[in-house]
Amino acid sequence: MTASPGFAPLTWLYAPGDRPEVVGKALLSGADVVLIDLEDAVAPDRKEYARAATAERLTGRPPVPVHVRVNALDSPWARADLAALAALPGLCGLRLPKVMSPSDVIRVAERAAPSAGGTLPLYALLETALGVEQAFTIASAHPAVRGIALGESDLRADLGVREEAGLDWSRARVVLAARAAALPPPAQSVYPDTRDIEGLAASCARGRALGFLGRAAIHPRQLPVIERAYAPTADEISRAEEVVKAAAREPGAQALPDGRFVDTAVVREARRTLSLARRRR
Repeated sequence: MTASPGFAPLTWLYAPGDRPEVVGKALLSGADVVLIDLEDAVAPDRKEYARAATAERLTGRPPVPVHVRVNALDSPWARADLAALAALPGLCGLRLPKVMSPSDVIRVAERAAPSAGGTLPLYALLETALGVEQAFTIASAHPAVRGIALGESDLRADLGVREEAGLDWSRARVVLAARAAALPPPAQSVYPDTRDIEGLAASCARGRALGFLGRAAIHPRQLPVIERAYAPTADEISRAEEVVKAAAREPGAQALPDGRFVDTAVVREARRTLSLARRRR
């Protein structure tokens, strides 16, 4: 199944490829997109089984869009992953871990996209300092690239960062690169503590302020928190409607009765809010 045109995913749920029963539950969890993981969540001696189980799952069409995170492109498993999965009807996208250059993306696009009619979406995960430095060139490397995102656990280790604020520059860099390449806003990286709901909510609020849209999750209990954090609130929708109505009545810059200044940029943001609200219905 593919997402409906214009649909904006907010929740992306990872499930390990070598545990088909967990993948089955993920597909029924309410996540907008399920990410079957063949990389970090799967031990080396389970790689072949995970690939075969995922291929079997994707011979049909799952109830929600499914992406697969293949193994690192320089690993001994990546080529087999691409060969086994790229043309399957149930696959909506490939997540490429540890991308560090445009050539990484181009190589996968040439290998995988033609077998899927030339349209299989690719999503690059930037998990090193070099990957972040190359963010725009990666984002614009090939028409098959439909999104970029950070892999913050690996990036944190690569940079030696100990505080959350230490990643904010990299986060902003990826948001900026995605916009410059005309890609959707990136989704936030996973929040690793599945029981810290308050911490997740605060982190999502910070991510939204930085320009992210939605978030990857590693447990279904995280999904409602992410949805609430990123979906427009009733107040935001109401205020956006007021802006759009005012712009329709009187084009050009103006001040609303409550003191808010309205110009082209404010109207554009209001329309984006209403568009997202409609897509969530």
